[in-house]
Amino acid sequence: MTDRRGRTLIAVTLVALVVVVLGVTLRSRADGPSGVAASASSASPTADVPPVIVPGRPGESAAVRPAQEVRDASPPRYNSLDVWFVRMMIPHHQQALEMAALAEGRATDPRVRAVADRIRAAQGPEIGMMRGWLDARGLPAEVPGHDHGTMRGMQSPEAMRRLAAARGADFDRLFVRMMTEHHQGAVTMATDLLKVGADLTMNEFANSVATEQGVEIARMRELLAP
Repeated sequence: MTDRRGRTLIAVTLVALVVVVLGVTLRSRADGPSGVAASASSASPTADVPPVIVPGRPGESAAVRPAQEVRDASPPRYNSLDVWFVRMMIPHHQQALEMAALAEGRATDPRVRAVADRIRAAQGPEIGMMRGWLDARGLPAEVPGHDHGTMRGMQSPEAMRRLAAARGADFDRLFVRMMTEHHQGAVTMATDLLKVGADLTMNEFANSVATEQGVEIARMRELLAP
């Protein structure tokens, strides 16, 4: 009876030793040779960030990449071409507003006055949006030394004087012709930005300019039809 109790005690002791040894071994492997892997891991900002699945191009399989690599490879929020577009489109819109303001006391055709009203309603707030976009990035709106008259669709000072001097049907025809050219220039500028810009807001705005002013051009061409 005593021998049986002794053997049982020895067996229990051996099992306890095995459990202790296994626990120490597993902890050592988890912590690494230095025993500080856990603390180093918690100090790393990307240790707990899961990898990102990056879709492949058509016909290619997706790839798994570390999250920090995907973030580092992201494009900038805007580029110099976005800034240039905004700085050029502000004076471009301003001239359109000047032309539209002349229609109130000079246009005879109510459809021409309606076009002018739509331009004032749309492009005035758009100028405010573009100035706010620059202000939010700490960028000035002015481009020292740049001749805005060289932009696509911009009307010369002489053409603006002729428009201001016209009245009635003469004003209507001149307004439609000049504003059509002006809109065409804006559409070209906006379309060009869609190819090279990086900013999402400006991409959406350029798409809106190209679409809406394209529709306005079609409306004005109908006014000139015999």
